Amino acid sequence: MQPRHIQRLISAPYFVLGGWCLFAPGMVERLTIAADYQHLSATSALLIGCFGAQAVLGGLFIWFSTWQRTTFLVYAIALLPFFWFNYWFVFEVPVFNRWMMLDFGANAAMLGLSLWGWKRLGEVAP
Repeated sequence: MQPRHIQRLISAPYFVLGGWCLFAPGMVERLTIAADYQHLSATSALLIGCFGAQAVLGGLFIWFSTWQRTTFLVYAIALLPFFWFNYWFVFEVPVFNRWMMLDFGANAAMLGLSLWGWKRLGEVAP
């Protein structure tokens, strides 16, 4: 697989999960946030929708940018704090419920894809 295709696979969670937040923020709040933390208000829908819009925008940048080997590596490193976030807010301070595993899975897939893209560009470099 070409690095460009790997990069586009990395953008997929931004379109899918970000699009879900953008177009169905109430559903996202009801399904992913623990009942004690749910507001189910216009404000919480707005904030979740804004988060989704930012994610979709990030997906567009990932899709249309030209990544270099360093980009894949830096992106992989930048993903690491998100694993702590997933753990902390599901298990230590349970703001999110087990649906947050979707985010964990997406982050794990993007980490693997980033390392694969980094490796592939090292193989095809002059």
